[in-house]
Amino acid sequence: MGKRKEGVRKGFTMVELMAVLIIIGLLATLVGTKVLKQIEKAKFATTKANLKTLHTAVMHFYMDTGRFPTEEEGLLVLVESTGDIEGYDLDGYLEETAIPKDGWKNEFIYEAFPESGKQFAIRSCGPDGEEGTEDDLLSTDAD
Repeated sequence: MGKRKEGVRKGFTMVELMAVLIIIGLLATLVGTKVLKQIEKAKFATTKANLKTLHTAVMHFYMDTGRFPTEEEGLLVLVESTGDIEGYDLDGYLEETAIPKDGWKNEFIYEAFPESGKQFAIRSCGPDGEEGTEDDLLSTDAD
């Protein structure tokens, strides 16, 4: 049997463990903030893409029917006919069977003859979910 050396310690001290935990915490914070920023950017990008898709679909509806949807019909008319609409494409105007939602899981709002003077606009209420605030996104806005 071998002789045990006196004074040889095994394991880490509490200070060493705390230092490692603090470093891991700092790294997690840095990575977490970057990820959250990217998620928010992705929500804006998704919303803008959906606004563009919906705007194009409304324009196709107009080319087929000779009119824009009414506010009562809203965007729903892009996926299902609300009556006997002359020239309406029976396949609808979107590939999906439902109207997409914005990046914050809110429904888009269709506005006929908005204040901008355009024929229509499609609005996302943005991150705060409230209509008419400065974070709203419109289909008529330039990219």
